[in-house]
Amino acid sequence: MSRDHGPDQIEKDTNRDRPWFKRRKVMGSVLVTLGVILAFGLLLIFPTLSAKTNLEQARSSAQQAKDSLLQGNTAEAARFAGEAQSHAQSARDATHSVSWNIASAIPLLGRPFKAGQQISDVVLGLADSVLKPTADAGTAIAPSQLFADGRLDVNALRREEPTLSTIAEKAKGLNAEAQAIADPLFLPMLGTARSQLQAQTADIAQLMANTAIAAKLAPPLMGADGPRSYFMGFQTNAEARGTGGLLGAFGILRFDDGEPSVDELGPNNELLDDRASFKAFSLGPEFDEQYGFTNATTDVRNSNQSSHFPYAAQIWRSMWEQESGMTVDGAIAIDPVALSYILGATGPATLPDGETVTAANVVELTESSLYIRFPADQKARKQYLQDIATEVVKKITKPLKSPRKLFDALGRAVSERRIAVWSSNPIDQKLLEETPLAHVIPDDAAPYAEVVINNLGGNKLDYYLKRQIEYVADRCKGDTRNSTVSVRLSNEVPDAETLPDYVAGRMGFFPELGGNIPKGTMISSVRLLATQGAQLGGALVNGKRVPVMQRTERGHPSFEVQVAIPAGKSADIAFRLSEPTAPGHARVPFQPLKDQVTPLVSVPNCPG
Repeated sequence: MSRDHGPDQIEKDTNRDRPWFKRRKVMGSVLVTLGVILAFGLLLIFPTLSAKTNLEQARSSAQQAKDSLLQGNTAEAARFAGEAQSHAQSARDATHSVSWNIASAIPLLGRPFKAGQQISDVVLGLADSVLKPTADAGTAIAPSQLFADGRLDVNALRREEPTLSTIAEKAKGLNAEAQAIADPLFLPMLGTARSQLQAQTADIAQLMANTAIAAKLAPPLMGADGPRSYFMGFQTNAEARGTGGLLGAFGILRFDDGEPSVDELGPNNELLDDRASFKAFSLGPEFDEQYGFTNATTDVRNSNQSSHFPYAAQIWRSMWEQESGMTVDGAIAIDPVALSYILGATGPATLPDGETVTAANVVELTESSLYIRFPADQKARKQYLQDIATEVVKKITKPLKSPRKLFDALGRAVSERRIAVWSSNPIDQKLLEETPLAHVIPDDAAPYAEVVINNLGGNKLDYYLKRQIEYVADRCKGDTRNSTVSVRLSNEVPDAETLPDYVAGRMGFFPELGGNIPKGTMISSVRLLATQGAQLGGALVNGKRVPVMQRTERGHPSFEVQVAIPAGKSADIAFRLSEPTAPGHARVPFQPLKDQVTPLVSVPNCPG
């Protein structure tokens, strides 16, 4: 049978064939597109691998450059800085290739590629603008070159200060850029590089900021413009006070052109015995209202109840001037834990009777065993403490085998708030307040929670105190939010009955009101300095509502409760607040006592 090839049939055949032709064109387009994508992907792979490798090598070299600078090896620092520059430039070239530039412009999908470009830019800036110029000025931050024969080269620091300040500003800007880099999302290797870079730039920016401030601050404080003198107090934090512990021994620290020396140290009874003749003075109405009834400006035992170190410093300066006729240029506080770090760097000290004091035993000797060794002989006890402090200070002021170890020890003590410094010079003091050395209560509105403990029992039980502190707040909604500051204080005295009354008894405020309080009981004032404008909803001790004394200090509301904690027991204290939803990171400074506390903070950083 013949097939019909008429016009109608031809039209039908044509319509039937056309979709297949179109499909072949579509398939061809798909294949071409896939080929382009594949080729583009291949073009991205090689720069991505190059960027990853070079970023890792640049980060490693940058860390080695920083470490070499701190060790005083400027030649090695320069070499590693050069390597960091080279790898950083290669990483930047890879992340700014044509394929990366195209990929970074794609909405959303281009986010990780944009992040990679930002990472490489910051790394190159860090190498070019921070590490290399710092290596060129490496003498200024190399402890072994700065500190020789017991003298700090304050003139070298002063010469390098403009350069170091410029570098610090560059580091600060690069750190801000690094922290602003968005999460690269689906490229985990860039996410890791981002996190590592943010940590590294923050660390280097802090180091350079501290170095620049030190270069400004150390020369005048350490006698580059003429001799300076400081009242140096040794705080016994077995008996808690706001700045750390009760003032024990003290001495006069002098600096002349960077060279330190210390007058013979004395016990606190040199100031205590003359308290009746000291003239009181005012540190402002807030201070007078809160501490005036304790004779804080004339009784050395109550001179440092506030955690604001400039208050204690000014009181000590006034007492020493009235006692000796000498006006010092400032004040320094240090505690036995800091002494242990120093002895770890300098080596043991030997007392006049031949006893060896080491990093391992100095805290126990000065805060516990000396009270058992001299349970009733206060004069002998104070002399023993004075001898230890004198010998440790002598170690610091003599030539050292390893200045780096001493700088590290002092740095650790400063980071734990165990060294405080105040200057009577307003310009120097303003610079000090930019550092962790000043120990000031800040007069600003950012979230704040500082727990201050003062021993009310007049004993030495705070050697056995353990603390836990937590600050939590609601989200950033509305003008105010609820917050809670929780404090757990644990009395871990092992066997109170075996301890002398001087350690475990009650000789502090109003001992006649002691009643049946058992030996070994901690009697403490617990005071919260809260965010400015905070209102107290209530305070609980072990779940029960308690009376609260409310005051104000440097613009911060002060809420105080008093607790008695028997041996082996704990007190759980909760301050429930309504506070302004203020912008800024929450700050929870901790009081330097024997234990080391790490506050837990769950407070959102609200936008301004």
